[in-house]
Amino acid sequence: MKRIKNTIVKGKHNKPLVADVFFKKTEKPKKVLIFCHGYKGFKDWGAWNLMAEAFSNAGFFFIKFNFSHNGGTVEQPIDFPDLEAFGDNNYTKEGDDLQSIIDWVSVHPDFKNEADSTDISLIGHSRGGGTVLLKAAEDPRIKKVVSLAGVSNYEGRFPKKEDFKKWAEKGVFYVKNGRTKQEMPHFYQFYEDFDKNKKRLNIQKATRNLSIPQLIIHGDRDTSVSIKEAESLHLWNPKSIFKVIEKADHVFNVSHPWEHEEMSRELQEVLKITVRFLNREF
Repeated sequence: MKRIKNTIVKGKHNKPLVADVFFKKTEKPKKVLIFCHGYKGFKDWGAWNLMAEAFSNAGFFFIKFNFSHNGGTVEQPIDFPDLEAFGDNNYTKEGDDLQSIIDWVSVHPDFKNEADSTDISLIGHSRGGGTVLLKAAEDPRIKKVVSLAGVSNYEGRFPKKEDFKKWAEKGVFYVKNGRTKQEMPHFYQFYEDFDKNKKRLNIQKATRNLSIPQLIIHGDRDTSVSIKEAESLHLWNPKSIFKVIEKADHVFNVSHPWEHEEMSRELQEVLKITVRFLNREF
């Protein structure tokens, strides 16, 4: 298996993206699958590397990457050494970052014999699930889309009432990272960008307008993103396929760091379902 780790991709917002590519070198173009991590996530979190290898072994040209403002750096792509960048992140930047990755793989000369740029699918976890749905609805190069524990809206995730007022007044609010213990900033520009681009960032509208196959996967023990959000996505696109993973939490029962040689049973089930969907086996 060919693994290209921590390659640099130029973005649109003055910070590079750090990407990994996994594929079996066959000199035959393979379906491209691009993975987007979620909030407070990164490309090497938990079992994502094992997942990348599994998709590659299943015959896909797999790409995962760090959003340019996720808080990681080129030198340290794991965790969050750049909290200033984290605070400057927003939904528009994440959509633009995904666009940069799609453009990159579509024209990269080293990939032309291995990656089929006419067959690109997107898969996103949590907040990344919203990102891939928005992009799939606006980019005709995307042929299939998958959300894992994906969100169904952005607006409801902003602070409420008094907390929102304090955010506007102070220009920043903080969320504690339970694992790293960092106080992670969110600058008020995050909301201002959303409000300016509200129509484009409407996941419900994007889902209703999808004309490509859609797969929705959610765990029945997810306490971070309610399974009701998955049910809403399915309601908005009745042609979508909705699969519930029993006894699975928000991250399908993996954690970071993940020191096991295999994925959790629940994440293995996610992979099997997704491969069948991408190969149009149901």
